[in-house]
Amino acid sequence: MAAKKQYTAFQWKCFMAFLMVLDHLPYIPGLVPPTVTGIFHVLTRCVGVWFAYLAVEGFLHTKSRVRYMARLFVWAGIMALGNALYNTIGASRGLHLSNNIFLTLALGVLMLNILVGSNPATQWGVRPRSAGEWTLRLFGVILVLAASLFSEGGILILPFLLITYLCRERMVLRNVLYFALSAVLFLLVFVPYPTAQETLQMLAFNSDFLFITVLPVLSHYDGTRGPNTKGSKYFFYVFYPLHLWVIGILALWLT
Repeated sequence: MAAKKQYTAFQWKCFMAFLMVLDHLPYIPGLVPPTVTGIFHVLTRCVGVWFAYLAVEGFLHTKSRVRYMARLFVWAGIMALGNALYNTIGASRGLHLSNNIFLTLALGVLMLNILVGSNPATQWGVRPRSAGEWTLRLFGVILVLAASLFSEGGILILPFLLITYLCRERMVLRNVLYFALSAVLFLLVFVPYPTAQETLQMLAFNSDFLFITVLPVLSHYDGTRGPNTKGSKYFFYVFYPLHLWVIGILALWLT
């Protein structure tokens, strides 16, 4: 039997970048037909959770969990400022950008720092020494989960991130919990419409439950970073906001 082909994190990042562009092209009014928009949306449900998976790997292997988290919050701030400027310009034409996956990932890493501890010397962190410390950590996690309701994809990405961390050495349990999360998300959005076509169209636009399509990606991931350069390290940080702003500018120009 031929060996399963594996790809590095950087190679998968490049593929996910391509999918991100497909998902965001419909931001240009009239460019993509509604049916194709639905197809693009379905095909790209694996993107956010893939970067959440990498955020867990970053949390596990970084030399400073606090600096790693801070970097995500800094880029979330840059993204928020850029979006605010764009929204000020585009308001008169009904154009708006709210995407900020950096904020969601930063909240996820904050959640892990609260729950696990920021000391990278141990993967499970330092155990709380008292019931009060346990309560404080639990309260912090609840606050982060509440904040996730106001962040892009937080209702999916934060539970996914937590499952990924807690089950990182138990792949079967991890996958079972992924499927359970997918089932919950499906039940939250499923509403039978008068026709099967209308129901499928609704599910295509409310398809976060299809994040489960990330499993083939994970099975073909070799666990390595790929090129270890500043360009590869900051590729996603730069590409993600830049491609959205370029698409937004094109929308302004063509509207």
